[in-house]
Amino acid sequence: MDKSKIPTAQRAALSLLLDDHRSVKKLFKSFESAKERSEKEQIAQQACRELTVHAQIEEEIFYPGVRGVHEKLDKMLDEAKVEHQSAKDLIAQIEGDLGGEMMEAQFTVLAEYVNHHVEEEENEIFKLVIDKDCDLAEMAKQMAARKEELMASA
Repeated sequence: MDKSKIPTAQRAALSLLLDDHRSVKKLFKSFESAKERSEKEQIAQQACRELTVHAQIEEEIFYPGVRGVHEKLDKMLDEAKVEHQSAKDLIAQIEGDLGGEMMEAQFTVLAEYVNHHVEEEENEIFKLVIDKDCDLAEMAKQMAARKEELMASA
């Protein structure tokens, strides 16, 4: 999604989420190209931390803030919460056994889940939020502050 084409009322909030998506996608690529196990573990740990913060921001602020705008959007938000739970389960497995033999397989599956989730979110949820002309300006401030707080404590 091209951030410059997002209307002003939604730009800051959706840009924050889009930036998170881009960041973890880069980490997924870095993981694939990493040669050393220690490097893969470090990348996995960083991606898990970023994904945990991102999901929390969406679940605490973004999803409740756009719920009720449209019935189709509400159904998509329900699916997104289920996808988040699957990702959280994998993150817990990865973080619980970072040096384990299944870490690479778990991280690969996590990347696949997240990439699928990102595509749906950007191509369906975000587009519907834009189409319904939701004003997310105040929400963007809350999201940025919460992200800063969560990253500081992570």
